[in-house]
Amino acid sequence: MARAPGVSMSRMDTAAATLPTFDDVLDAAARIARLAHVTPVMRSHALDSLADCSIAFKCEHLQRTGAFKFRGACNAVWALPDAVAARGVVTHSSGNHGAALALAARTRGIACHVVVPTGAVATKLAAIEAYGATLHRCEPTIAAREARCDAVQRETGATLVHPYTDARVIAGQATAALELINACGEFDALVVPVGGGGLASGTALAMARLAPRCRLFIAEPAGAADTARSLAAGERLVDFVPDTICDGLRGTLGAPNFSILLAQGAHALVVDDADTVAAMRLLWTRMKQVVEPSSATVLAAILRHREQFAGLHVGVILSGGNVDLDDLSQLFQLS
Repeated sequence: MARAPGVSMSRMDTAAATLPTFDDVLDAAARIARLAHVTPVMRSHALDSLADCSIAFKCEHLQRTGAFKFRGACNAVWALPDAVAARGVVTHSSGNHGAALALAARTRGIACHVVVPTGAVATKLAAIEAYGATLHRCEPTIAAREARCDAVQRETGATLVHPYTDARVIAGQATAALELINACGEFDALVVPVGGGGLASGTALAMARLAPRCRLFIAEPAGAADTARSLAAGERLVDFVPDTICDGLRGTLGAPNFSILLAQGAHALVVDDADTVAAMRLLWTRMKQVVEPSSATVLAAILRHREQFAGLHVGVILSGGNVDLDDLSQLFQLS
């Protein structure tokens, strides 16, 4: 098994529990450089015209495993000391993070356990298994996921890699915005989707250092708008039952993620599922890019709130492209 580059044991003992810094983002970029794709940035004159602004799309649906999640999972796995990594990793996930962690674990030759809720998208579960993970099923609640994770961790000695609160994961997700800003220069606004907040808080970290005058907007489905409520109240309000087609955005906002977003002054934009599917259709037809509903929330937010973005240079992150093709006909009926 290969040794994790550049990480001391004492630093790793507390890495998952602390808030990441911009230096951690740079470390993550170096650590995952040989494994993660530098995804392309695309533009569309047609969508610019519809939105009345200039949009640069960071195409993380073209990342390994089809989502940005590979960045954070890869950083977390390769940051582990050898003796810890040898016991494997465990997480809970409805799809994209589980697949990402499974592949990251495979690149290091270690075991991966993924707790999955009943009702998760079948194609995403198939991908997790295909990358070599062992699946452990549970009821579709956050409490059930966490309880099953604890049990697997006790049974195996595996290290928990939380989908969005782990500092190593947040730092890894931040590398998407790092690449986007480095490629395109400072934006007037960045728009990213939010569920648990790993990508959103990572983007905030990169922005604070590289684009301090840029405004951060986070797109959130109306059926899982805990981030919007929390930011408005100034405290985490996460007692809700998600009801949205955006399966990747059903997680509750993490505490460290909320702290970072609040400090950065993030603005939440809530969109309904019909607008999201309409935006997804535009991305498929105008840009020929197959993205999942969670990705399309960013374009839906811009189109719903045109007045906020009119005339601006806007960067967005298309978070993933793992669509269940069997559900497409039913899905597009919403738009």
